[in-house]
Amino acid sequence: MNPIQQASRRSFEETLLSARRTMLLSEILKLALDSFRASKTRFLLTALGMVIGTASVIWVVTIGLTGKRYILEELQKIETNSVEVEYAGGGTTAAERVLYNDYLTRKDEEAVDDQMPDVRWSSPVLDMHERISFGSGVVKDTLVLGVSPDYQHIRNLVVTDGRFFDDTDDSAHLKCAVVTQDFARSRYGSDDEAVGQSFEIQGIPFTIIGVFREAVTDMGESEIADQTILIPFSVARYFAGTENLRQLYFSMRTMAEVPDAANQILHIIQSRHRPNSVYKPQTMREVLTMAENIANIITAVLVLVAAVTLAVGGVGIMNIMLANVRARIREIGIRKALGATYREIKLQFLAEAVLISLFGGLLGIVVGLLPPLSVRFFTSYVFPFSWWSVIAALAAAVAVGVIFGTVPATRAAQMDPVEALKYE
Repeated sequence: MNPIQQASRRSFEETLLSARRTMLLSEILKLALDSFRASKTRFLLTALGMVIGTASVIWVVTIGLTGKRYILEELQKIETNSVEVEYAGGGTTAAERVLYNDYLTRKDEEAVDDQMPDVRWSSPVLDMHERISFGSGVVKDTLVLGVSPDYQHIRNLVVTDGRFFDDTDDSAHLKCAVVTQDFARSRYGSDDEAVGQSFEIQGIPFTIIGVFREAVTDMGESEIADQTILIPFSVARYFAGTENLRQLYFSMRTMAEVPDAANQILHIIQSRHRPNSVYKPQTMREVLTMAENIANIITAVLVLVAAVTLAVGGVGIMNIMLANVRARIREIGIRKALGATYREIKLQFLAEAVLISLFGGLLGIVVGLLPPLSVRFFTSYVFPFSWWSVIAALAAAVAVGVIFGTVPATRAAQMDPVEALKYE
């Protein structure tokens, strides 16, 4: 036989072998489907565990993503776009910090605003502690902050009654104030009653023009206390007797700009002061990153819990398949007597296990996607969900079928045909 004929023969044999394997696989799948049709109730009940497990994975991921989005949205209400620069001392050593004072100033703020067009808002913070009379002889130590009108936007303050002071009030040096809800309710009984009332700071009357609250709990990151009064910086500097500042706030247009902006702001400020003076920029990026990592860890833990449900469903498949093998011992013996191989018997029972888990997985995906998609369709709220969770859940369902179907399939394939035919 010449080389051409040998190659042709080899090609024919490979084609024949491929065709036989394709037919063999199709026959195995047909037998598995026939077995499925013959015992619908049993297989449906077995697949129920996979339905619950697969749906649980999708639900857990959806809940995790929803919680993560909620946490990040709440944190973004604080000052995620802002950079706080704090004066830490006039030198690197303790002696230098005592000897030298190199505080921040409004000139630093103006320099940053001029050199960085991406700064949206900026404000100084001049803090004072004043003894404020609450009537009936009650005097409380109250925090008074001198800030600019932009401070409202930087801190996302919500004005519940009245208004916040503006640039006109600041430039006119008006003796006006915006107070916290705690201050308004403690001194005047309610928010609306406080607006228009007057109180004194160092004997000078101030008129309350607004009552405010923070948009969200700041986890101790804010300098605002329960009893806090905000007044224009132009007025506060006369009471403090200085324009020296320990804090400056800058707010960027987007959160993505914050890391680079913090470094640039620090560079501008340090270039205007003594080389050894220490200024510390602070952002909320670390808090956001930590919150995101915590949310991801919680989601991963919940997914592992849902995976336990899949494992329980897999155990159910294995038990049913073991019972199925025992009930079909004579069938296995007859098939082996007729020439069925170890591989064919094993693939048949393994295909049945995979079909059960795959059917349960597909049905579980429908059940899992139904709640979030229904909410999207019937309401304006959009539940976040990941298509990767769908793919992962389906892959896990198939893997469970393969893993837990291997033991019954192997047991069926290892049966002695003679003993199987004698089985009653």
